[in-house]
Amino acid sequence: MPWPDYRSGSIVNLMASLVEGLGGGPTGYVPLPALPVAEVAEYRQVVLLVVDGLGCEFLAHQDRRSGLRERAQLTSVFPSTTATAVTAFLTGLAPQQHGLTGWHMYFRELGAVLAVLPGIPRYGGVPLRQAGVDCARLFGHVPLSDRLKVACSMVIPRRIAHSDFNLAHQGQADLRPFDTQEDFFQAIAWIVRQGHGRRFVYGYWPDLDRISHEAGAYGPEARGHFAAWEAGLDGLLRRIKGTGTLIVLTADHGFIDTAPDRTLLLDQHPVLAECLALPLCGEARVAYCYVRPGRQEAFESYVLSALGAYAELWPSGQLIERGAFGLGPVHPRLAERVGDYVLVMKDNYILKDWLPGERRFQPIGVHGGLSEAEMRVPLMVAVA
Repeated sequence: MPWPDYRSGSIVNLMASLVEGLGGGPTGYVPLPALPVAEVAEYRQVVLLVVDGLGCEFLAHQDRRSGLRERAQLTSVFPSTTATAVTAFLTGLAPQQHGLTGWHMYFRELGAVLAVLPGIPRYGGVPLRQAGVDCARLFGHVPLSDRLKVACSMVIPRRIAHSDFNLAHQGQADLRPFDTQEDFFQAIAWIVRQGHGRRFVYGYWPDLDRISHEAGAYGPEARGHFAAWEAGLDGLLRRIKGTGTLIVLTADHGFIDTAPDRTLLLDQHPVLAECLALPLCGEARVAYCYVRPGRQEAFESYVLSALGAYAELWPSGQLIERGAFGLGPVHPRLAERVGDYVLVMKDNYILKDWLPGERRFQPIGVHGGLSEAEMRVPLMVAVA
């Protein structure tokens, strides 16, 4: 069970190398030994490609053709999920500092459980901006582009490019929405070839994650998709050859596959549900539990007796103390955003609850937990 290695081997340490190498100063985390600051500083342009869901275990089973080779294996953050990890890429901080702890989060200051990335209440409704909430102030983050001493560009899928979350993290970066894989690589090539002076380009590719959720992380759909994407990457490397560009590829998390018989439904555990003051938050692999006053003993007893084979029970404060979310200063709202207890699911089990009106579905690929497949992501590097 690999916990995040925030001391020298996580995606947060990778960001420390990139931020310092691009003139942004210390992040509070040690730069990654596998990509020294001095190496980053040598290059006129740096391109960070984040492939959502590209874990080391998946990569090990692929017939690789790209000019990028794996330099190191990194750990993701905790939980190993997009909301926490992409925020680390866009701020240079671990969840302990940035305070975004999963797909579903309880924001006490709003009195609501939100789906963080689309920025809507879990029960549905309009995005936060339409409701009059300033997401930049709500999150309180300094975007990476506002820290760096170089020009910045973000290449983001058009369907999410102008989301509340993305706009809150855009800062001074030039935004380049795209629709297709060809658009994605073409946009990056154009930015690199047109650039004058130093530049940082962040490119986010989402579709491997979507396919892995829907069709499984190790099936033909995911393999075929990545093979086609990697062919596009080779084309990018040819188009930008000679531009003095450092290409860095990594991911936010990996995947495991689950199954219906590994899915625990909260409505099949009424004793557990009766102990909760809020819907489950976090992830299906890492559930934050807000327990009603006076029900702590009953909650612990039920989890240990009925769910002990499927989940590890952690008081949330213990996870903060052991550094699961990061090192150093703690976000002032972190404790209230991870509940009273955390259920970390074992093997490939997941725990789900459903609000009235939510569409019930059974995912195949899942992430968020502490398995090797979910936590280990690659660091690949090439020079153009």
